[in-house]
Order: sequence, then C-alpha cells, then structure tokens
Amino acid sequence: MVYEPVIGVEVHAQLQTQTKLFCSCPTSFGLPPNTQACPVCLGLPGSLPVLNQRAVEMAVRTGLALHCELNLANQFSRKNYFYPDLPKGYQVSQYDLPICGPGWLEISVNGKSKRVRIMRAHLEEDAGKNVHDEGSEDSHVDLNRAGTPLLEIVTEPDLYSSDEVDAYLKTLRDLLVYLDVCDGNMEQGSFRCEPNVSIRPKGQESLGTKVELKNINSFRYAKDALDYEISRQAELLGEGGTVQQETRLWNVQNGQTAVMRSKEGAHDYRYFPDPDLLPVTIDSEWIEELRGTIPELPSVRRQRFTQDYQLSEYDSAILTDSKGLADYFESCVKLFSHPKTVSNWVTGELIRELHVSGTSPEDSPVGPERLAELLQLVDSGRVSLKAARDLFPELYSTDLTPEQLVKEKGLVQVSDEGQLTIIIEEVLAAHSAQAEQYRGGKEAVLGFLVGQVMKASKGKANPGKVNELLKQSLAT
Repeated sequence: MVYEPVIGVEVHAQLQTQTKLFCSCPTSFGLPPNTQACPVCLGLPGSLPVLNQRAVEMAVRTGLALHCELNLANQFSRKNYFYPDLPKGYQVSQYDLPICGPGWLEISVNGKSKRVRIMRAHLEEDAGKNVHDEGSEDSHVDLNRAGTPLLEIVTEPDLYSSDEVDAYLKTLRDLLVYLDVCDGNMEQGSFRCEPNVSIRPKGQESLGTKVELKNINSFRYAKDALDYEISRQAELLGEGGTVQQETRLWNVQNGQTAVMRSKEGAHDYRYFPDPDLLPVTIDSEWIEELRGTIPELPSVRRQRFTQDYQLSEYDSAILTDSKGLADYFESCVKLFSHPKTVSNWVTGELIRELHVSGTSPEDSPVGPERLAELLQLVDSGRVSLKAARDLFPELYSTDLTPEQLVKEKGLVQVSDEGQLTIIIEEVLAAHSAQAEQYRGGKEAVLGFLVGQVMKASKGKANPGKVNELLKQSLAT
C-alpha cells in the first residue's frame, strides 16, 4: 500500500505587545520566575480582565496580510482544562466567533507556488510554564508567561509533505516579522508550531486518523518530527494496526515521537462565552486605516528585487529572508548604486560577520553607510577587492572609517601611472625571457608578469592598471 500524508498546522505566534492580553503586566522574556504576574494573571476573585487594543490591532493586520475574512463581531470564550500552569482552570480564547475567518497564504516549494488555505486565526492568552528539576521529582510553575497574547493561526489540511510544512512555516514567520507583530523566535517560544498529521492510501478522498505533534522549537525539528511520524503511521498500518487520535511529543534526543495524551475534541473543553469580557465589535473604518499600515510583504519585495535590481531569485530570497537584511541592502544601494555588488557583499561578508558576532542587520557595527564607503574605495581603485574583504571584519571592532583604516594599514592602492611604469620596467628587465615569450605569442605569461609587479609593489599596485600598462610596455 502506498500512503500519502495529509497535514494541517496550528501556529501560536506571540504578539509583540508591551503588556499582556488582559492586564498591564509586561511581556518581557527571561525575567525571574513569577515576577510578571498579577491578580488578573492568577484569576483571583474580584479581578477583572481588560482587553489590550494593541493585540486586536496586530490580529487585524495579520488577518489582512493573510487575506482573511475579518469578523466585525467576535467574542472571547473560556476553554476549560486543568493543568498546573493554568492558574484559573481555564484559558481565555476565541471559539465560535474568531477575529479572523478563512484566508490563504502563498508558498513556494521546489520552485512551484502553492496556496495554503487558512481556516481561522484567533486571539488567546498563553498559559504559564512548568519547570522540572533535572534529576529530581520536583517541579515548579512559572507564571510570567500566563496571559501573554497569542494569535493562533490554523490551516486547512492542505499540506502533503514535510517540505511543504517547512515552506509554510518559514513563509508565515517571515510575514509576521515583516508586519512587526511577532519576533519569530522559536527557541524562546514566540513562534510555536503544532502539526496535525494523518496518512491515507494514495488516491483516497477521506482523511485518516490525525496525530498532533508538540514540543517543536525549530524548523528542522518540525521536518524531522513529521518525517518520523509519517513513517511510524505507515509502518503501523502496514502491520495491520490502527492509528490512535492522540497528541505526541517530539523527543529530540532519540529522534522519535512519544504519546503525551489522547487528543481532545472541542466538546472536552466545554467552551462558553467569558462573562467578564464584552463581545468585541470592530469598526470597518478602523480596519481600512490598519490596511494602510501593511508594509511591503516578503513575497512582493522578493519579486521587486528580482525585477528592479536584476538579481537572481536565489539572491532575492536571501536578502528578503529578514526585513532588517532587506532594509540594509536597499539603504546601501541608495549610497552605492551597484545592486549586484552590494548583494554579493551583503549575502557574503555581512551575513558571515552577523553570524560570527551574533548581531542583527539593524545592530551591525558596519552599517550601510560604512559598507557603501568601502565599496566606493574599491570602485575608485583606492583599495583592492582582496584588501577590502580582508578589512571588512576589522570594521566590526573599530570606529575608524574605511578610508582611515585603509590608510592606517597602508593598503592604499597604487594607481599612479608614473610609479607603476617604473616598477613594470624593473620587472621586465629582470624577466626579459618571459617578456620575449609573451611578445612571441605566449599570452599566458602575462599572468606571471602581473604577479611579479604585484609582488614588487607589495600588493599595493592596482591590478587593472598593471594589466593595462604591462600590455603597453610589452607592445613597444
């Protein structure tokens, strides 16, 4: 039997608000446990939640970017379940009236475009975090995260491989970062994905039994977990077994999924409208105002880079992978109008140094202005390309301008024809045999003579000028 996977994805994106969804507690990451919790976070008697308008705004902007049908009337419900990290005994979420209805997101897989349908996107509060002591039976609960605003984005079962899921997750993450609604940090839990995967005999219309995967905090782990689970289900069915509807955890250490619990249905949560929160009515004029704040999105920017700057699709994809990198590139091109050259440096030298130093494009010590100045020095012949590449990492640790650093290092290129002619004459006199070979038609010898001139000038001679003047001297 040949099986095919069918996958839907739930993504929980933490919204970049300064405060939580229903109170004024901050949403900062990494602070001491339980220092960002208040009576509202804890659900103490007498405390009342107040909706964060900024979170609603971010949800609307995301819905617009995902081509969603926006519900002008929506409400919050209580999702009832009992975990140690859920102090109220329920989670405030949206059920039958979510803020964003059906929409879609275009992805590219192996050069082919595909439209993934979005079922819904709704606001909800995050739970706390259980912390388990390694080597001990003790566990602790940190409620700093409780109440943090999340936007849960749910797809239809439109994905049929781990590669398609990988493309969807990366495309969605880029879109959210461009919108400035989520920082996309999977390691810190700002962007969490939970794929639902089932398999069915190829050609069959009805879906198989789905399994939800949790504990995934990287794109690679999502792909690995899906590949393992697809193989596990196929092997199970091939042996005559049945797939159970359940939630499974991805174990990074052994590369396997393991049962966490049986999968709940909506009825298990006993949803009902939250009596402490009024229904939310969104004004259509406000939606149109927010539509005007949507920036140029990654897919559109990628196409523009390819068309306007004559870059390859590969280079455009790398440059638009993050908004900061794309902004850096365009700022540099405004100062040094050679897009392909700038692209080569940004996708090469700059990205390498960003990785080494652990900085973002926005925080790079070598900003667009300094890179443009360095490229202008190369373009004018003041410094060689090799010297400029060697100098680039040093710009990270100095406040000197590229011009000052070049002078300090004694790397100013010699382009003066008079100086170069003297050096060339000395080289030709010392290597007369090779000069005669060149005049006799052995043009490959020119490379040797250029090398000798560069050596005699201690690498400071302008290679282009050297080639030009050597040919003139050898022609006489």
